[in-house]
Amino acid sequence: MAKTKASYNTGSKAGRKGKANGANLGFEEKLWQAADKLRGHMDAAEYKHVVLGLIFLKYISDAFQERHAWLLREAGRPGSEYYVRDERGRYAVAEDRDEYLAENVFWVPPAARWPHLQDRAKQPTIGKLVDEAMDAIEKENVSLKGVLPKDYARPTLDKQRLGELIDLVGTIGLGDEASRSKDILGRVYEYFLV
Repeated sequence: MAKTKASYNTGSKAGRKGKANGANLGFEEKLWQAADKLRGHMDAAEYKHVVLGLIFLKYISDAFQERHAWLLREAGRPGSEYYVRDERGRYAVAEDRDEYLAENVFWVPPAARWPHLQDRAKQPTIGKLVDEAMDAIEKENVSLKGVLPKDYARPTLDKQRLGELIDLVGTIGLGDEASRSKDILGRVYEYFLV
């Protein structure tokens, strides 16, 4: 007998009903698909950590990218405190770690940014690249030291499925200002854990 969505136990009433905190996230189907990529290949207790780690990485990368784009726009606008005339200077402003920390945005090193990882999602070394991204983020953000999962390179994690999962998570907007104001990250965690 083929299993349907309703016959899987996600460990969460909120997950099964597609709601968390009584509100619709708007991308429950994608969260279900993310878990489904790994379901049957590892225990639910394991796959939720794989998915949640990637969701967190996407969340902080989205927040970083939003601030990065804003800094680039401001660096090119005469009269702005960020205005710099030459292209090299514009880039330097957007890559100034303090400009992110001042706005409570985690600094995300270039090799840990979501577009960098998603561009390499089909490579057999993707697990190692994700682990290195997590290490780099912890190194640059003391408050995250020892918190992020770093076991994506383990042999038991199918790298093709991991790449597919990265592509899927890449279609979900998580860390923009509107999402942060709605505590989207907390609601996604609740979706998987409640």
